[in-house]
Amino acid sequence: MFTNKSADGRNNICGTVVAKLRKELRISQRELADRLKSGGLDIDKNAVQRIESGQRFVTDIELIFISKVLNVTINDLLGI
Repeated sequence: MFTNKSADGRNNICGTVVAKLRKELRISQRELADRLKSGGLDIDKNAVQRIESGQRFVTDIELIFISKVLNVTINDLLGI
């Protein structure tokens, strides 16, 4: 049977990396959401929180925006 969750039951595999990188930049979830909005992605602080906690799926388009704002590759976000 196919499952669309990570091995630890999360809905994404990038959330923990996003949280780590955001904290390294010393910015809040709201600040990250604001930076993503400035870049053209319509997202709010609650969505960032849900991504980081693994409660929310992340689209490929969102991965592109997040990687640009955090200045990392998509592979970095995915742990590849």
